[in-house]
Amino acid sequence: MNENTGADSGLVLIVDDEVEIRQLLRILLERKGYRVLEAADGETAVQESARNPELDLILMDIMLPGQSGLDACRRIRVYSKAPILFLTARNTEADREMAYENGGDDYLPKPFSQNELMLKVSSLIRRYRVYGGVRRGREQAGAAADALVVDGRTRRVRKNGEEIRLTDKEMALFLFLMNHRGEVMDVKTLYEAVWKSKYMPSSDNNIMVYIQRLRKKLEDDPANPVLIRTVYGRGYRID
Repeated sequence: MNENTGADSGLVLIVDDEVEIRQLLRILLERKGYRVLEAADGETAVQESARNPELDLILMDIMLPGQSGLDACRRIRVYSKAPILFLTARNTEADREMAYENGGDDYLPKPFSQNELMLKVSSLIRRYRVYGGVRRGREQAGAAADALVVDGRTRRVRKNGEEIRLTDKEMALFLFLMNHRGEVMDVKTLYEAVWKSKYMPSSDNNIMVYIQRLRKKLEDDPANPVLIRTVYGRGYRID
């Protein structure tokens, strides 16, 4: 029985070499109204992603025959911004770091809670559709970035033609993130690079306050940032 009563919930690609896992995920997703594609290896995942630019989400295992899920993720990221949720039995801190560094958006270890999985699925798709998805149009996906003009030489920022006044620290933090676009920058790195001081646990508050200030000045909706992204448990990133 399809429990979804609204509009199309989205298209999801399941990438796992275990048939039983793919079947379970298909059942869970289709009950909620999602359309589902499957791939049993990384190469097929890359091909399916290329053939289906309307994808809303990819559920990806790390351990796959042939190329790994991390390798597939890197290749997919060349042309697709669809969120990638890693579902894997590999659950060390190093595994999580590799997942995020190679383009993953979230991580859920096996065995997973079905309820937690579906909450992550709906959350990732909702954010992607509103702030970066194909269905809102590719031009809207980059609207936040296109509205900003940043001159690192003169240290001036304009948004929609109007100058945005940033303090020296705000500008230094923003330019550091801009100069490392696509990279997740942890709080320690940000603090020591911008404040030029040794990182202490209390430094977290400084970074958080300044990130909030930047979002208030630069984001259209600071409560739902699309420019300065939080990578939970890892740090901040500008795509």
